[in-house]
Amino acid sequence: MSSDPVVAEVQRIREEIAAQFNYDLDAILEDARKRDAADNRKVIRLPPRRPAEVAAKLRESTGTAPNRS
Repeated sequence: MSSDPVVAEVQRIREEIAAQFNYDLDAILEDARKRDAADNRKVIRLPPRRPAEVAAKLRESTGTAPNRS
């Protein structure tokens, strides 16, 4: 199997971050939350769509039912 350079980079960065926090998930999450709080970007949260609504929209747009395999 060939290696995807983007996947390899994400895996490398993930390993660096984990090692930085001694593989402590709580510490990693705390740091991520602190960085998110310090970021001044506006976050838009949409309510989740129900699967029936999604399937109906797919049928309307494509004229077929979604593949359930």
